[in-house]
Amino acid sequence: MSETNAIAGIAASIPIANLDTDQIMPKQFLRGIDKRGLDKGLLWDLRFDAQGRARPDFVLNMPAFADARVLVCGPNFGCGSSREHAVWGLQQYGIQAVVAPSFGEIFYSNAMNNRLLAVMLPPADAQSLMAECSAAWPCRITIDVAAGTLHSPRQTFGFTLSARHRRMFIEGLDSIGASLEHRTEIAAFAQRHWAAQPWLKDVAQRTRQRLMLPACPAPSPRSGVDARAAAS
Repeated sequence: MSETNAIAGIAASIPIANLDTDQIMPKQFLRGIDKRGLDKGLLWDLRFDAQGRARPDFVLNMPAFADARVLVCGPNFGCGSSREHAVWGLQQYGIQAVVAPSFGEIFYSNAMNNRLLAVMLPPADAQSLMAECSAAWPCRITIDVAAGTLHSPRQTFGFTLSARHRRMFIEGLDSIGASLEHRTEIAAFAQRHWAAQPWLKDVAQRTRQRLMLPACPAPSPRSGVDARAAAS
């Protein structure tokens, strides 16, 4: 993954509190076996009416916001179920950051571990930024991850990230990449574990091999007839 020190782009405002993951990514778009195509379902009921026609008054359907890279949203964004598809759909749509006063706890973890930046601002700051980004003309903002600052044309705000999340963004790491940086310690732990409990090593593979042993052949229908004939 590439390093990310800053995110810059047009911000779109969605002033809805408690926008949950069921609305961000409706259940009918969870049927696939991979992540592809989730951008089509993003915020479906807000973007489209019951007949599937685009709602012209929704911000992401407006031509001026077609290339939005940041969402400025109401409090408790991403509450509800834990579906990670909500994060993947936002990223596939081109969203790189979401700014809100607060987030659903699981959504926040999913977002940060997938490198979708979730910026929390105090409610008054978030409201002020939302008012600026709700103007008729698109608002372009820059988020400096390293410095912990958000710049709009009229305002500058500070925000905090955990040291781990800031480092992941700056160094281009997701949760797997961050874990693999400790591969030496992981390998050493595994060696100690198998040495202390050798009967657990490869237990899944050995069990699978036992289950794959050829089964006894089932008796044919003819053998049953012969057996009854012999008994009579």
